[in-house]
Amino acid sequence: MSRHDFGKEVNMKVDRRTFIKGCSIAAAAMGLSETMVPKLVEAATASQRPPVVWLHFQECTGCTETLLRATHPDVGRLILDIISLDYQETVMAAAGHQAEEVLHETINKYNGKFICVVEGGIPTKDGGIYCKIAGKTAMQILAEVAPKSAAIIALGTCAAFGGIQAAKPNPTGAVGVQDLVKGKPIVNIPGCPPNPVSFLGTVLHFLTFGSLPRLDNMGRPLFAYGRKIHDQCERRAHFDEGRFAEQFGDKGHLEGYCLYKVGCKGPGTFANCPVVRFNEVGVWPVSVGHGCVGCTEPAFWDTMTPFYERLPGVNLPFAGGAVQGANSAGMKILGVTAAAVGIHAVVGIGKKVLGGGKDKTSEQA
Repeated sequence: MSRHDFGKEVNMKVDRRTFIKGCSIAAAAMGLSETMVPKLVEAATASQRPPVVWLHFQECTGCTETLLRATHPDVGRLILDIISLDYQETVMAAAGHQAEEVLHETINKYNGKFICVVEGGIPTKDGGIYCKIAGKTAMQILAEVAPKSAAIIALGTCAAFGGIQAAKPNPTGAVGVQDLVKGKPIVNIPGCPPNPVSFLGTVLHFLTFGSLPRLDNMGRPLFAYGRKIHDQCERRAHFDEGRFAEQFGDKGHLEGYCLYKVGCKGPGTFANCPVVRFNEVGVWPVSVGHGCVGCTEPAFWDTMTPFYERLPGVNLPFAGGAVQGANSAGMKILGVTAAAVGIHAVVGIGKKVLGGGKDKTSEQA
């Protein structure tokens, strides 16, 4: 099957209005001003679309399914409009030897120019026998494809950090892409599943600026994972005021109070879920009454469980809530300021005494 035929199979064009809207959403997610939208559109509509090889390993295909079902605008079709998806087992019509021919043709023809998207963890135990495609282990396939790519996007927590497959006791020795591939730019877009807009923003940044976006110390784009969910959550005011749901279904839960006490892991999770919501319909887990499970964090299946118990090490507000806390903080600030003023005054007096009555600090000022 030729690239043209494959393109017709998976790529239905979106109208220009939807296209621009999608680029605007991505620009907002990346923290770019609206003046950058035309540049994003220009880069995304270039005649030469970047070839993409999309590998599937140990995963549930949820990341692809979420991407293809994204709406308002149709982010999945928007991405397929921007890139040339040359190999993707879930959506391609080819199978067996025909599919393998497409893969090898692409990585050789576009050596050093294609983007490699990896979905799923990679098993390493017993030589990697727990995930095989066309007689090759996931480790072998990754070792063959990754060195020939221009950059790698690890999509989903499984590809980024190993995911549920890597949960203790990790019987298959599952790891993320960054544990095996060295010497290539890698960006992790974790989540179970990740928000499609985070993926779109990363692709557009690469096309527009010729580089991956700024990353945190875990290889995640700062525009999407630079702040804690807790700091952006619409229930944060309830936390600050000491209003919590004590159990699911109680009065506090029904009134939208903070879910920390019923297990929300938002205080320890970095992601943009409260701001860039799935499918642009105002929905994410916390908004519908379920706490964050921390799925964008490494080893979250081990570190965030039990999911319905409190995350340790979180400072709760003072009795009476944020008002008392704010007043206390304010009094401390005033106290420190007063102390600083007092120290400055004492120093000034000392200088006057030592300098024969002159305050050199004031003189210089």
